[in-house]
Amino acid sequence: MDILKSENLSKTYGSGEISVEALKNVDFTVKEGEFVAVVGASGSGKSTLLHLLGGLDKPTNGKVLINDRDIYTLKEKDLSIFRRREIGFIFQFYNLVPVLTAKENITLPLLLDGRTIDKDYIDELLSTLKIKDRKEHLPSALSGGQQQRVAIARALATKPSIIFADEPTGNLDSKISSEVLDLLRISIKKYHQTLVMITHDEEVAKTADRIVTLEDGKIISNEVVVK
Repeated sequence: MDILKSENLSKTYGSGEISVEALKNVDFTVKEGEFVAVVGASGSGKSTLLHLLGGLDKPTNGKVLINDRDIYTLKEKDLSIFRRREIGFIFQFYNLVPVLTAKENITLPLLLDGRTIDKDYIDELLSTLKIKDRKEHLPSALSGGQQQRVAIARALATKPSIIFADEPTGNLDSKISSEVLDLLRISIKKYHQTLVMITHDEEVAKTADRIVTLEDGKIISNEVVVK
């Protein structure tokens, strides 16, 4: 079953002679439970694609369907609610709230949505990601790897339909990067999640089920990873 699908997805910045086509009629699908890595050179359109698929920016043309729902037909308020409930985001620079503890950062999306916190599930996430003993610490007291694990737990906390990760290990050294990536894979498998991840690291990309390569705003290859 396709959980995510884009049709003729295009994005142009600017107009006239200074316009830039960041994406050009991209058709993109992801099956439920799949881990897809998106790769490409700087300026190839990777981040633009992720932002459009996740509802963070609006396309110039085309559509994005998540669970068969065209997200860009939603009003802004409804799209915001949809993102909060159906999509998890993991970014390179963590984006944690500095005055909140690790556990408070993880549960923040649930509180913003007025949802009851499943304490057992949150504790399970903390244990799976090996940060249970750091749950009462502020981000400033956590290492980069620990902060990224908190960000992963936050993305999983709402039990979203799909998770988008933008260079989630790009700000970490190779050892911590490998550890965080292993924990991310364990988590998405354990909780039956779907993951679309941008990465510039070929070794990281090879851990995915499929690698999609972008060049000049177009998909030039779509390959299943043989393991």
